Amino acid sequence: MAVMHLTKDNFDSITSSGTVLVDFWATWCGPCRMQAPILDQLAEQVGDNVKVCKVDVDDEPAIAQRFGVFSIPTLAVFRDGKLVAKEVGVHTVEQLMVMLG
Repeated sequence: MAVMHLTKDNFDSITSSGTVLVDFWATWCGPCRMQAPILDQLAEQVGDNVKVCKVDVDDEPAIAQRFGVFSIPTLAVFRDGKLVAKEVGVHTVEQLMVMLG
């Protein structure tokens, strides 16, 4: 499944069911650009089992604020709408798989 981009209009509905990995990022962030191809690779590996999503913190500051995102990239795992894990920094596919449980 391809990486989805979330906005205030679809964030809650997308994260409300199943396991969702959300990357809080910005276009100007170098480490965020390093994380992007890793997320694409993860999305290919997990298929339909996990939704892999991105939130641009410049476009959606309210979502970032809601989840206490102060540094980017921040990667957050949601299960059925509840935040269950949050890590800051660039992560490998292996590290992300551990986060996903």
